[in-house]
Amino acid sequence: MNTSQQFEQVIHSCREIFRKKLDDYGASWRIMRPSSITDQLFIKANRIRSLEMKKESRIEEGIKPEFAAIVNYGVIGLIQLALGSCTDMPDIPVDEALALYDKYITQAKELMYAKNHDYDEAWRSMRISSYTDMILTKIHRVKQIENHDGQTSVSEGIDANYMDMINYALFGLIKLEWGEEL
Repeated sequence: MNTSQQFEQVIHSCREIFRKKLDDYGASWRIMRPSSITDQLFIKANRIRSLEMKKESRIEEGIKPEFAAIVNYGVIGLIQLALGSCTDMPDIPVDEALALYDKYITQAKELMYAKNHDYDEAWRSMRISSYTDMILTKIHRVKQIENHDGQTSVSEGIDANYMDMINYALFGLIKLEWGEEL
């Protein structure tokens, strides 16, 4: 299976989780402020790192669901950046939320393909734990940018960091799905 097929398969799995949660909860995440999304991403990435270091889990869910959650919260973050956070009620129907998901996951995927071309699939030689560390680094960068009211001098913005987090999480899912080394 080639990289494109692997990406499509793990993206499909993440989208299915997103769709099912929309069926259960609607777009309840629309009330989240950007800092809350960043904190959700941190919780997920920190749990992955904890499981990687401890080598055991006391909760049945392993690393894969956490990487999928990072993908989905990253997309939610991109949607919130585009629409602005809603402070009191979820305000978009399920079909619109799914269309926005598709739009932003496609942008992240296109970025990955461009970088993959330039970097010649270097991510395949990385350890999954490095993806975790890079995601945590990106989260800390986003927190810093948020603390500066979204302003940067020379660095990429929050959206670029979300896209990188999505792609690192997708790399992790691919490696976990096809049995590559941790």
